[in-house]
Amino acid sequence: MMIYIVNKRRKIEGIRKQYPGADILDVTSSSALKYSQLLSPFYPHGGIPIPGDSRGLTAMSVEGIWQGLKVFEHEGICMDSFSNISMKNLKRTVKTHGKPLGHQYGVYSRELLDYLSARMKIYLPSYKYVLENVDSVKEIVVRIKKRLMINDIVLLDYNTNCDYLNTKSPISHAGLLKMYIEECYPETLSAAQAKQK
Repeated sequence: MMIYIVNKRRKIEGIRKQYPGADILDVTSSSALKYSQLLSPFYPHGGIPIPGDSRGLTAMSVEGIWQGLKVFEHEGICMDSFSNISMKNLKRTVKTHGKPLGHQYGVYSRELLDYLSARMKIYLPSYKYVLENVDSVKEIVVRIKKRLMINDIVLLDYNTNCDYLNTKSPISHAGLLKMYIEECYPETLSAAQAKQK
């Protein structure tokens, strides 16, 4: 059976027509189902290690780490992002903070990562940590794997870019979940290694 990644903005009728009989699971933070929200990078699980030189500091959510380590021309990292439990007001935008300079590789680091390196060294490891270490998430992953043995599954996400090397659009966490379930989750690569692929 197969896992398909589909844009949440599509009409449900069209999705059902394209994937007849498939289970449809909304894995965004706005899902009506609490257990589905647990798979969102916005969900405040807590205790997620902040990658890089962070000296044991943790954050509430994967998105909090991603947004918190962003560095802009008018503002550095945002410690408040690490403790945000609302699943809202996490995005830090160019309009408010100026031109993005990259992601700082840890709270205490001076190393600034480009977008692809940040994705590989910050976002992917943080989301994988949740998939492998949060008991409630691990249970859901097991349930999806069991269901996949007998049925197709459609995962709804706002982003559908499943190519982790494609930096033209945000990576789909549903795509990362699919790769994890299919046991082909990307390993952390240096930017140079990634560009050679």
